Amino acid sequence: MHAPSGAERPHRDFLNIADFSPAETFALLDLAERMRTGAYTDRPLAGKALAMIFMKSSTRTRMSFEVGANQLGGTAHFLSPRDVQLGRGEPIPDTARVLSRYVNGIMIRTFAHQDVVELAEYASIPIINGLTDLSHPCQVMADILTVQQHLGDIRGKTVAWIGDGNNMANSWIEAATHLGFALRVACPEGYDPDEAFLADAAERGADVQLLRDPREAVANADVVTTDVWASMGQEEEQAKRALAFALYQVDGELMAHAHAHAIFLHCLPAHRGEEVTAEVIDGPQSVVWDEAENRLHIQKAIMAALMGNVPL
Repeated sequence: MHAPSGAERPHRDFLNIADFSPAETFALLDLAERMRTGAYTDRPLAGKALAMIFMKSSTRTRMSFEVGANQLGGTAHFLSPRDVQLGRGEPIPDTARVLSRYVNGIMIRTFAHQDVVELAEYASIPIINGLTDLSHPCQVMADILTVQQHLGDIRGKTVAWIGDGNNMANSWIEAATHLGFALRVACPEGYDPDEAFLADAAERGADVQLLRDPREAVANADVVTTDVWASMGQEEEQAKRALAFALYQVDGELMAHAHAHAIFLHCLPAHRGEEVTAEVIDGPQSVVWDEAENRLHIQKAIMAALMGNVPL
């Protein structure tokens, strides 16, 4: 028996945060919170399998999806570039069609976002974006779950993003536009987020500001978050980026401009002494370990909704 095809059951994908309506997104967060606290014990993935394609390496993404699928009663199957014919030039549509006959969902972590879009176009099963160079929706959903765990409803809160306008910044912009919280993005010139995400935020009247001064961004923020200055694939730019981002380090002095109750987030791995000081990431305002754990819970909720037909 092959996995259910799109003709038999219309399926949904999670390529970006806005793939769910705002109401569905908050329902997803509520489901993840029930999973986090142990209030949800169903196993909606019993007898189902997730294929995990990793064109980029990972610690948190692999472990959280693998463990999460298992906890929901399913199985997860790791495929590296050496394990899939994609790494040897097989067309994405062929891989999509074949895996759709074997498994009930695919999580992919890769470089080009268009590859994920194409995979979703030709697969007859749900596709989950585990990360692309354009967006990182699972991580930002985990971050929002963490904000709500510590500070309550994210609506009405102010989030400050400090540093590179990378895939994380793009997904934060999309989340703020979609869910209705304030976002202040502080980036050096030449490292702005993707223009399409900024344009959508402006068109929809979202409370999203692009700034150059990190102190201005952090002023009275409820959440301060950052990422490494050079992501995977940018290692050769490390020295150039270290100069560009020198004034964008999150240290105790910068955190002092935020609310006293502010929390610090980092998607990890972190480079202490570069984008954040040890004083902050290992300090009392840091909730990065809860944030890392919450990848498990939000991704379980996503899999339950997409693969397990759990209503939102």
